[in-house]
Amino acid sequence: MTDRVPAGTGRLGDRIFGGTAKGAGLLVIAIVTLIAGFLVSQALPALAKDKANFLTSTQWNVDGTPLQFGIANLLWVTVLSSVIAMLIAVPFGVGVALFITQYAPAWLSRTAATLVDLLAAVPSIVYGLWGLQVFGPHMSGIQDFLVTYLGWFPLFSRSGIGAASTILTVGVVLSIMVLPIITALSREVFAQTPVANKDAALALGATRWEMIRTAVLPFGKPGVISASMLGLGRALGETVAVMIILSALADGTAWSWSVFHGGETFASKIANNAAEFDSPQKAGAFLAAGLVLFLLTFVVNSIARIVINRSKAFSE
Repeated sequence: MTDRVPAGTGRLGDRIFGGTAKGAGLLVIAIVTLIAGFLVSQALPALAKDKANFLTSTQWNVDGTPLQFGIANLLWVTVLSSVIAMLIAVPFGVGVALFITQYAPAWLSRTAATLVDLLAAVPSIVYGLWGLQVFGPHMSGIQDFLVTYLGWFPLFSRSGIGAASTILTVGVVLSIMVLPIITALSREVFAQTPVANKDAALALGATRWEMIRTAVLPFGKPGVISASMLGLGRALGETVAVMIILSALADGTAWSWSVFHGGETFASKIANNAAEFDSPQKAGAFLAAGLVLFLLTFVVNSIARIVINRSKAFSE
């Protein structure tokens, strides 16, 4: 007869592991809370002195008096470049994941998965230099085509920025950077599709694509949504590649809706001007922008976590 562990107790190793795991979770919560508290405490004094509308103004004058700065331009460029990245990366990522899990033979699927995962190991600065020097110049043809046929629409209006340094180019490069995240998570959830569901669809006479459409995609939908949200959070916070590629506009340059315009994201704005944090007033303005980026990425990742928790795809 085997000895049973009394209720409420456990082996010493289990208690140590449980306590360590709980401590790690609490430590992460504490770090996030401290970061948020630091950003709020440093940003509030600058926001109190701001004479422009922080949410709707495109001005950024933190050197003189009165203090005037707003995040409208930064928010637009950040969101637009990230949306472009997701519009490209999500279909490609899902397609690659389906090919690896549903179509490719075993030897090819392992190789393809490894190669896609290797994209995540490429440093951001390499993506930035490649995007500016190699890929960017080839965007001029796409830019001319879109301006010629869709230039009447503000989103595709012509600007004086070179094709290699526009929001569109940054969005395409970001799509390549987030592709490994979307592909890896989608691949995992597609691979967990119950075999019975796929066999039932095939037994009813469904083709391979019909089986994928009726069995695999519905099962993997929550995972794809979660992967997309996590990829979006990655795109929103990218700094180095955006800083290298995107053309920063001079003070006073007119703001534009166009994807062929330049500008700065939250992250690149802070990185480009890190040397100017020589006073609490200046630092507070940039930290206020950082606080918005922090809240934006926090909301995106929280939504992704909620979708994952509500789905049983990862536990079945």
